[in-house]
Amino acid sequence: MKKEVKTSVDGLEVGMYVARLDRPWLKTSFALEGLAIRSNEDIDKLRKFCHYVYVDTEQGSSPDPRFWIVREGAKTYKTTSRPVSASNPAVVSEVDDECTRLRKKQYHDVKPIKEEMQAAQDAHGRLQDDLCTVMNKLSKTNEFDYEALNKSISVVVDSIIRSPGAMMLVIKLKQFDDTTYCRALGTSVWCATFGRHLGLEKSSIELLALGGLLLDVGKRDVPVDLLHKTGKLAEEEYKTLQGHVDHGVRLLSKSSSTAGTSFDDRLPMEVSQMVATHHERADGSGYPQGLKNDEIPIFGRIAGIVDSFDAMTNPRPYSSEDPLSPHEAIAELYDLRGKLYQPELVEQFIQTVGLYPTGSLVELSSGEVGAVIAINGLRRLRPTVMLLLNSNKEPLEQFHLVDLSQTDEDLSVATALPYGAYGIDMKEVFL
Repeated sequence: MKKEVKTSVDGLEVGMYVARLDRPWLKTSFALEGLAIRSNEDIDKLRKFCHYVYVDTEQGSSPDPRFWIVREGAKTYKTTSRPVSASNPAVVSEVDDECTRLRKKQYHDVKPIKEEMQAAQDAHGRLQDDLCTVMNKLSKTNEFDYEALNKSISVVVDSIIRSPGAMMLVIKLKQFDDTTYCRALGTSVWCATFGRHLGLEKSSIELLALGGLLLDVGKRDVPVDLLHKTGKLAEEEYKTLQGHVDHGVRLLSKSSSTAGTSFDDRLPMEVSQMVATHHERADGSGYPQGLKNDEIPIFGRIAGIVDSFDAMTNPRPYSSEDPLSPHEAIAELYDLRGKLYQPELVEQFIQTVGLYPTGSLVELSSGEVGAVIAINGLRRLRPTVMLLLNSNKEPLEQFHLVDLSQTDEDLSVATALPYGAYGIDMKEVFL
């Protein structure tokens, strides 16, 4: 099935593929059904006939989410800056070729979230236990037995392949648990879910999951008081914190297995690259090497986007600002596309998690308020929402679920809300 996004014609760019119009093709001057936009003239021609179109995101680039039409009458917002690649067909072609090369499979949900939830919780718990065991052993013996994680990672990835929404909900539920290695487990799940969306082989998805677990392993060599310091870090403190990347790479390369084999010979290259480059940025402003664009390995670029999203949506002791809502984090990543992050990968990540990711607080067209608990496959703009407030913004006596993908089109998400809106404590909602 095609992956289509309904978008205003104001959001069209060279490199997109228009699959459908807001009217029959026969009522326009286009000779064929379906249009690959190759010039601004194509866009001007579409603008003469249409108010909105349906863009096929598998045959071309994706529109700016702020131009997506969630419901009739919804506002779209023009953005002031456009990435270079969006207006350069040669660059669009080059990065699209990369995404095409990555795609080996096409996955479909084979279980509803409700049926997969118990298996997802069990898989998450098993991976958490195994990770604690491996990290404790590493601390005591300086030996890292990553093979001890292989089985539990495989089980987690199997669950994500069957029904990614279940594991996404599990990590949202665990976000407020203060459990050991919560951030690492969350990043691992997001990396694997992103890999599934990109169509990677299961073995590659497992490498992304392992890399996600180990991104910050070097923080064990950063002073504990610095990791938990509240308030803004001084310049020297920030440099010390940045050193966790080099600590992690050194730690893993010097570790040895119980059999005495060099860890560097055993750890897959892609995982090492993720640990070494997840703080590099497309414009060269990252660390530790200041790499740019495709100098950063593809798994490192993926890890950079995922790690940033996870950091934005989780509290940090040295920041006085509240964490962003998932929807706000998506908007922030989009604003930074073409600057800190590869635009096309940001677009693919947004398609992975949806414009209203799990955990987003939203107001419906009915005036009711709820929390997104699941993204619905091919209808990412119509998630499953747990209703918390009625249309008068009064707490409901009993929360209940609404699957917008199964409701009348008149009921839809009207807008995303910041955390804390109407006095809602998201920690209480998900505990």
